[in-house]
Amino acid sequence: MRVPNSVVLPVGTHVDCCQEQEVAEKTHDIMARITAMLAERKSNLAHFINNLEGSEEPKFYVDQWERLKEMESCKLTILNLVAVNCTDHRDIGELEATILKHVRNEELFPEVVRVLPPVYRQVEAAIADIAGSEEVADHGMMDLQYLLSKLSQRENLASLSRELLQDILRYLHRIGLVVWYEEIKHLESTVFLQPTFLITMFKLLVRHQLVQQLESIS
Repeated sequence: MRVPNSVVLPVGTHVDCCQEQEVAEKTHDIMARITAMLAERKSNLAHFINNLEGSEEPKFYVDQWERLKEMESCKLTILNLVAVNCTDHRDIGELEATILKHVRNEELFPEVVRVLPPVYRQVEAAIADIAGSEEVADHGMMDLQYLLSKLSQRENLASLSRELLQDILRYLHRIGLVVWYEEIKHLESTVFLQPTFLITMFKLLVRHQLVQQLESIS
């Protein structure tokens, strides 16, 4: 709701736990709740803005008024809910196809057609090559400066600067090819070339009833 021109695709899981009629009813109910929530938010924002504009000293509330107006201008597009059975690979495939179809929709994402400089593709290919090499550990963690030195050894990337590499890493982070937490001080110099390793690690650490499992150990 706070991201300008955001697009949301609701996904309902555990279809295998429901009857076919239930799926249709729950889908309708969820979409109706979302519509009602957005309508209530719009009404509340208009109410708050009216109150500020009608106050005795509106100039004292300019900052609040500007924030509210900014939130009011955020367009939120809600797509039709997709119901999936996560135990069925066909459903996962259909979900993937649905996501790709929406992402390629220029009406939803006007900036989807974007021409990248050739060096972006060159660095992306080189990083994929490095990540798949035997010298990189399974966790795929690599020091940013070391990654730059490895890339610079390639003839077509000999002049690659740290600043340009950081710009490219931001792009690769957004598309999910690598993970780079530049905003976290202790991790800003580390690039994760294997994002799937982080997923596996989090699955081991963040588990349902983990506290109870730990407490049951004598």
